[in-house]
Amino acid sequence: MEELTKEKSLQRETSESILVVETQTPFTDLDEEVKLAIVSASEKKAYDIVALDLREVTSFAEFFVIASGANQRQVQAISDEINEQLKNQLQMRPIRIEGYNSGEWILLDYGDFIIHIFEQKAREFYDLERLWRDAKKVEIPENIQ
Repeated sequence: MEELTKEKSLQRETSESILVVETQTPFTDLDEEVKLAIVSASEKKAYDIVALDLREVTSFAEFFVIASGANQRQVQAISDEINEQLKNQLQMRPIRIEGYNSGEWILLDYGDFIIHIFEQKAREFYDLERLWRDAKKVEIPENIQ
């Protein structure tokens, strides 16, 4: 008796395509403090600003704001500006600040939202956007970025 062998393949047998609809949260739906943090980061020349809406994904925070600075001093300046503006305009202080002295990745925890400010290499290494890819992105207006 001959044994029949079936060749295995990683290709799909059907030619169906999967349509992924990525919904975004409008900038206008953000809380005032999150908007102010994003605008403050932008004013200090933060780049690649991304906001993630975590409300449907987790319960420990509603939003992540992720931004990059060119070097340690700029990362610290972005952090300082966000803290200053939130304190002066909305009387808000962070619950916790992590990584300020190293300036590679500064985390500002405001309870309902968390701000991550990275140097570019650290941002690429930790890749929070990939880790939290199930979260909706927030549409940030062009004039802010």
